[in-house]
Amino acid sequence: HSSQLPTPKSENQKQENSAMARPLFLLALLATALAATSTLGRRGGLLGGWSPVPDVNDAHVQELGGWAVAQHASLANDGLLFRRVTRGEQQVVSGMNYRLLVVAADGSGKSVIYLAQIYEHWSGTRKLTSFKPAAGG
Repeated sequence: HSSQLPTPKSENQKQENSAMARPLFLLALLATALAATSTLGRRGGLLGGWSPVPDVNDAHVQELGGWAVAQHASLANDGLLFRRVTRGEQQVVSGMNYRLLVVAADGSGKSVIYLAQIYEHWSGTRKLTSFKPAAGG
C-alpha cells in the first residue's frame, strides 16, 4: 500500500476555493433574510413592531374605525358618529393591533379626533382596547 499525503494547496487553488465560498455565503445570507421575512403578518408589518397602515382608505381599515366609534358610543352613550380614519399604525401579534386616528362627530356635529386602539384576532374577533381624544385634537 502506498499512502499519499495530501499535497499543500497552491495559491491558485486557495483563491478558487475562496471565490466558490463567496457565492455560498451570499446565498446563506439571502436565505437568512428570507427566513426573517416569514415573521411578516398577513397584512404586513414585522412581528411585534408597529408599522404604518399601508392604505387608511382600505375598506377594512375604515370599517374598523366605524366599529370602534360604534363600540365606544354604545358604552359611553355620547352619540358619537363615525366620519373617517385619517391615519393608523398596525402591529402583528396573534392577530393585529391597530392604532387609528378616527374623526367622529359629537352630538353638535363638531368633528373631534380620537385615538382608537383595536385588537383583531385572526379568527375575526375584535376588542376595543382604548378610545380617547387624540392629543392636540
